[in-house]
Amino acid sequence: MKILALDSSGLVASVAVTENGVLTAEFTVNYKKTHSQTLLPMLQTVREMLDLKLDTIDAIAIAAGPGSFTGLRIGSATAKGLGLALEKPMIEVSTLAGLAYNLWGSDKLICPIMDARRNQVYTGVYTFHKMEEADPERHGEEAFAYRMETVLSDRAVDIEELIDELNALGQEVIFLGDGVPVFWERITKLSKVPCTYAPAHANRQRAAAIAALGGQYYAEGRIVSADEHRPEYLRLSQAERERLEQR
Repeated sequence: MKILALDSSGLVASVAVTENGVLTAEFTVNYKKTHSQTLLPMLQTVREMLDLKLDTIDAIAIAAGPGSFTGLRIGSATAKGLGLALEKPMIEVSTLAGLAYNLWGSDKLICPIMDARRNQVYTGVYTFHKMEEADPERHGEEAFAYRMETVLSDRAVDIEELIDELNALGQEVIFLGDGVPVFWERITKLSKVPCTYAPAHANRQRAAAIAALGGQYYAEGRIVSADEHRPEYLRLSQAERERLEQR
């Protein structure tokens, strides 16, 4: 099983390849450049470093949203083009679920937040459920299998409303995502439950997480054709909202 993963849903641009559950390459840049200039050169670099023939991949995993409208379109167009040209299936992974998967195995509530402007965040709340003990010969004597579960579904919501919902859940929360530096003061002030923030290596989008979670989805048959794929914006763009208001 070989998966190519792309994520350009926010400021981060990221490309990764996994093979049989092993991460063989990841190229991630968090810098203010348009993804139309960075994503394809990053993919080309990964191809050259791995001597990768794209027709050998089994599926293309894409961070399907929410996130930046422009970034999502660039990522989706790139993934759809590859899928159509290579006749490969696509795996749609929520950007927020991918972020939460960075903290695989945590016993806390995981709350990714992406700045959606207008005092709102794109967010969902996730947790990991411990399953049966894993094969000790493969994973180590203390290893367990975990499954990520959704506590609150992905949506765009006012930051104060989100904090009220988390307070009502009454569990410790780990925040991550580009919304943290924007809203951390309000989070710290209004939270009535213990809250912490993910460290630098795990607090932004990573295509490796999209590939890992995408591999799980692929095994479950959760794939679409390149024709069927559509990014999930969760809300209308500013231009669409203004047009509706004019009407």
